[in-house]
Order: sequence, then C-alpha cells, then structure tokens
Amino acid sequence: MTLTTESHSLMKEIDQVDSMVKWLASFGQSDSGGVNRLLYSPSWVQAQHALENKMKSYGFITHFDSVGNLFGKLQGSTPNTKTILTGSHIDSVLNGGIYDGVYGIIASLLAVKKLHETYGTPKKSIEVVSLCEEEGSRFPLTFWGSGNITGKYTLEDIEGIKDTDGVLFSEAMKNAGFDPVQYSSPQRNDIDCFIELHVEQGIVLEKKGSSIGTVSHIVGQRRYTVTITGESNHAGTTPMPYRKDALATAGHFISYISEKAIQTDPQLVATVGKINASPNVPNVIAGEAQFTLDVRHFKEDVLDEFCDHLANYFKQVAQKREMEITIDQWMNVQAVKMDPSLTELSKLAATEKNITFEPLISGAGHDAQVFGTFCPTSLLFVPSEKGISHSPKESTKKEDLEKGIELLTELLYRLAY
Repeated sequence: MTLTTESHSLMKEIDQVDSMVKWLASFGQSDSGGVNRLLYSPSWVQAQHALENKMKSYGFITHFDSVGNLFGKLQGSTPNTKTILTGSHIDSVLNGGIYDGVYGIIASLLAVKKLHETYGTPKKSIEVVSLCEEEGSRFPLTFWGSGNITGKYTLEDIEGIKDTDGVLFSEAMKNAGFDPVQYSSPQRNDIDCFIELHVEQGIVLEKKGSSIGTVSHIVGQRRYTVTITGESNHAGTTPMPYRKDALATAGHFISYISEKAIQTDPQLVATVGKINASPNVPNVIAGEAQFTLDVRHFKEDVLDEFCDHLANYFKQVAQKREMEITIDQWMNVQAVKMDPSLTELSKLAATEKNITFEPLISGAGHDAQVFGTFCPTSLLFVPSEKGISHSPKESTKKEDLEKGIELLTELLYRLAY
C-alpha cells in the first residue's frame, strides 16, 4: 500500500524544508553562516523551545525528558502498541553546518504533519524527537540524548565532567532548565523502531547521482595514542646508524599504516590525524614522538585483526631500534548493523516511488548506532554537496531534501498506518 496523495501537493508541503532548516539555523548562527549550538547553551535552549512551539502548532503532544530530549507525539488509535520514533540531534559542532542533525528533525516534522493532515490518526503512535546531544562538542561525551533514552547513560556518567570553560556538565543542565536533582531515567521501553534521516557527510551519493543512501552498517571505531620514546641527540654529530630517532620511527609507522590499510580491505580506513614531537627543534633528534590513530570498519573481526597486527608490528620495530613504545586505546565503538527488514522496506518504497538509492556503509557515527543495539533502526542519507559537512559550506540540493522527506513520509505511512 502506498500514499495516494497527489505528488504536487506533497511537493508544495515539503517546499518548507529549506526555509525551516534556515529558521532553525538562526538559533546560534555564526558570522560565517555556520552554527554554534552546543549542548545546554542559550542558543540550544532557544532552539528546543522554538521547536516545541512548532510541534504544538502542528497538533503534536509535546514533552521534554529530564535531560532535554524533546518529543512531539501523534497519538495512535490502537491501544497498547509501541511508538515509532523518528528524528535526529539538535546540537552542532563549533561553527558547524546548518543541515547536520537539524534536517532529520525538520524532515520528520513535515512528514508526520503531512501524514496527519492527509490520513488523520495513525494506528501506531509516531513521535518526532529532537535529541539533545550527539556531537560531543561541548563536553567529552557523545550521544547523551540517545544514550539516556536507551539506558546507556545515567547521571553517574557525567559526574565531574567539565567543558573547556570549567563549567560542570551538571551545572550546564541546571542552567538550561534540567536540574539534575529532578533527574528521572529517560529510558524508554515503548519504542517499536527508530528512523533517522541525515545528510550523508560524504561524497558517494553525489558521485553516484543517487538521491538516497540506504545504510546497512555503521562502522566500528578504534582510536589510539601511540608514543615512541627514543633518544634526543645532536643533529650534526650523531651518525645515522646510531640514532634512536623517535620521529623517524613514527614516520615509518604512519607510512606503514596507510599501505597496510589499502592492502587489507577497501572498506577499511586508518587515519593519523595528529602528531607531536619533542623537543621539536630543528637541530635536535626527536627523543619522543606521539601520534593518534583512528581505524574504522563495519566488521569487528577485520578491525581486531588489523589493529592487533599493527600493535605487534610497532612493538617489533621499536624493539629492533632499541626504543620504547606505548599504545593507549581510548575509544572502542562497536560496529552496528541496521535492521535488515527496515532497510529492505526503504529500498522497496524508494523503488516504487522512482527515487534513486544507493546501499551505503556509514563511516561516521550517528544516533542510529546507539538505537541500533536497542531497537530495530533504519538510517537514511541524502547527498552532501561536494561531501562537505561540519562546515558553514555544508549544503544539500533542495530536490534531494525533498526526496528524503518523500521517502520518509512513505516509510512512516507503511509502518504506522
């Protein structure tokens, strides 16, 4: 069964998406056209309450949970059924793009509004959620919104955590109107499934000429800090065979990482994004070098095998060169598979509506990965122009924004009506 609404009527309704995204971007707009909307900041508070008012104007039943997740509910007619949850996150990175997270919220609002106006009360309840936090931009913790809904987090997880200005996480909560003293676990047990529509933040869809990405997996991530300790010495008087050059060894490792990643699997990515050397002066051999390593893949066994191989190789080389090495792992996020039945339903709906789609694996983290271990979850992408995101230059063509809403509306209709 498919939507019977005339396509021109649907297009007329979803023409609002661009203006609504820009409206929401006005809360925390930076001088360069980006967005600064960090968790519990004044712009965050303004945006969430503006969304609350918008939801009420659409006839939704609204409420905030105790950490600031905002819900707008369209009550279903069938008693004792679980709710279909759709939406994304309201927070941004520093000077981020206007579509990241926000598009998924606006798309969900417009899709559910259209369904209500066209078909009335659904059989199953539908809720649009504006998740309070996903990015980890203000505090060193990510997925605070979805993590509370799924029971991953409690107040104990933020104890003592501060932002760069020294403001406690708990203090920021209180200042935003969510006093930790009043905290009650936001964990839900009534969610049937979660649907997240998001900008791709990559270039695959644009290169393929497709309007939708149907995500099968969200990659796992391993992050490390590798520290090599050699010996500082004079750059002019120490012969090459007798050096314990930590930076040269780090350079060898970095080159090896890239070569090995290419050889291992086309879907594996490994990145050294930060490097430091000490004493970091021109005429002294570096006695210490430190670099970060970020490794991602959608299969845990591939990640484990690759990272174990690197660790063993690093240690062997360091021993041969008479140096010390420490490998500190500080992130281990498991890969998550999206619900196959929801993914197939999305492909079927897209095919029947003549919307071009491309199966994808997400190399970036999303709230869907938290929900994906909690309830059936679907993640859908629309293209990002030139693959740019987390930037004021972030942009998506209006026709792709419209296609995303069209597919989301169809998917929600099939699930709830």
